[in-house]
Amino acid sequence: MSKHGKLLTGSALALLLSGLAANADTIRFWTTEIQPERMAKQEEMAKAFTAESGIEVEVIPVDEKDLGTRATAAFAAGDLPDVIYHTLQYALPWVEAGILDTDAATEVVEALGRDTYAEGPLALAAVEDGVASVPVDGWTQMIVYRKDKFEEAGLEPPTTYANVLAAIEALHNPPEMYGFVAATKVDENFMSQVLEHVFLANGVSPVGPDGFMPLDEAKTIEVLDFYKAIVEASPAGELFWKQSRELYFAGQAAMIIWSPFILDELAGLRDSAPPTINDDPTSSELASLTGVVTTFSGPSNPDGAAWGDIRYLGITNDADTEAAMDFVEFSMGEGFMNTLSIAPEGKFPVRKGTADDPEKFTMAWSKLDVGVDRKAPLSELYAPEMISEIVGGLDVAQRWGVKEGQLALASKMINSQVFNRLVREYVDGERDAAATVAALNEELAKIQ
Repeated sequence: MSKHGKLLTGSALALLLSGLAANADTIRFWTTEIQPERMAKQEEMAKAFTAESGIEVEVIPVDEKDLGTRATAAFAAGDLPDVIYHTLQYALPWVEAGILDTDAATEVVEALGRDTYAEGPLALAAVEDGVASVPVDGWTQMIVYRKDKFEEAGLEPPTTYANVLAAIEALHNPPEMYGFVAATKVDENFMSQVLEHVFLANGVSPVGPDGFMPLDEAKTIEVLDFYKAIVEASPAGELFWKQSRELYFAGQAAMIIWSPFILDELAGLRDSAPPTINDDPTSSELASLTGVVTTFSGPSNPDGAAWGDIRYLGITNDADTEAAMDFVEFSMGEGFMNTLSIAPEGKFPVRKGTADDPEKFTMAWSKLDVGVDRKAPLSELYAPEMISEIVGGLDVAQRWGVKEGQLALASKMINSQVFNRLVREYVDGERDAAATVAALNEELAKIQ
């Protein structure tokens, strides 16, 4: 109340306070997890938060493809929701646009304990003095491999270019067993993701802080030579996720690159994608013979990298800030397993535990049921060290352009399929490696 103004009457004050209470008692939450069963899980979590806090949550579904335009329109109208569940691609651009409250997000992360988080998701959303949004869940691409065959041949896990090539040398015996099933179908986004993973592994990026940055010739030639080797250890034809999964499931591939959404299928839990390694499509035998590698390295980047897809909870600048922060803290604490249970095989816990129990959420996540036609927890299907590897990739999760503030430009480069096309032409012998690096640089420089 202004000391220069008149005292409000009792009825006016009551009206003001009731209006403030109404505003504070309901927050709006936009989510892109819009399938009915996923909406039900989020509604369940929202009700639990309301029971604890007294704050109502309106869970509003927004199609992922519409999220950017809807957020821009709502911002212009001064009508943003309080909290938005969003992908990595929006984190930094929304900060620049004034949509996100970075102070609120940073305060939540500090309250929860920064050390309880995987470092990768925090680094990907880093802003000066904090984070753009609060990391929630994510996944990292994996090299999926026949652990039993590696052990029989005395091979090291495929954590490096060199180890992959050594395994191909030992295990490639077509058509009984292909050393690898590499992505070669140029117009498939799957090839784009696999290539970015392989380039990141060797520390090669097409962008710097000022935009396009020419590819380092020596490092890129290492990438090209490696990719050519894994393609030569693959079947002929236009290969993408479908063939790699089918061949691995049939026991005819030593290694593939895939997302963790393969984990339940490997264990015979999804009738639409059954393992065919034996006569029982519901068998978990193949899962027991499989290992995964998330952090992968090339000769010029010994620390390696993991291609990551991370999701965040953003607190907006139009939010009822305290209520929104309380909701996000609840979502990352008491409500966290409810969030992850939507699809545990693709929602790794970016917050691994609490200060008192550092593995609390990782262990609870591993016991969540996965599968479609049948259900089982990951901890019953895979060994503890494999669970640790699956989650561990989040520590080094990366994407082109994020740390340089050039994610939008990097995404345009990827979506142009320049990498897919020119790498495929190199593999097919249309030009040598040095000429391919030059062609890549020439084409990428044109993308704005």
